[in-house]
Amino acid sequence: MNIKIKKTNPNAIIPSYSKPGDAGMDLTAISKEVVDKGEYGYISYDFGLALEIPEGYVGLMFPRSSCSNTGAIMSNSVGVIDSSYRGSISARFKQIKGTKEYEIGDRVAQLIVIPYPKVTFEEVSELDETVRGTGSYGSTGN
Repeated sequence: MNIKIKKTNPNAIIPSYSKPGDAGMDLTAISKEVVDKGEYGYISYDFGLALEIPEGYVGLMFPRSSCSNTGAIMSNSVGVIDSSYRGSISARFKQIKGTKEYEIGDRVAQLIVIPYPKVTFEEVSELDETVRGTGSYGSTGN
């Protein structure tokens, strides 16, 4: 699959797979902004890239596993890049006391592009029974 990509900053690095079999392509920070809002501060990393994701597909941005070495937490857990979005993509991480910041040039997040089905809902009065039923948090065991 080919996806059109535009550098919104000449220093941007086109995402790529690090190793054969990788699902995600690494996104490299080309700038960062630290916003100190006390308890709700964040660090925003811009990748200097805009994408033209085809209709029927979505870009999902996940934190890299290396974030476990920093204490950083991606603010919205998973970034959703809709096919209609044409702006520069970026990621925000919660700024927790003691968080080690990624630096410009670090691979900060990873991008996966996948198809999604168009869904319509059919309202019903009952749902089919399952073994799990209405069991919620922790109902399937440890």
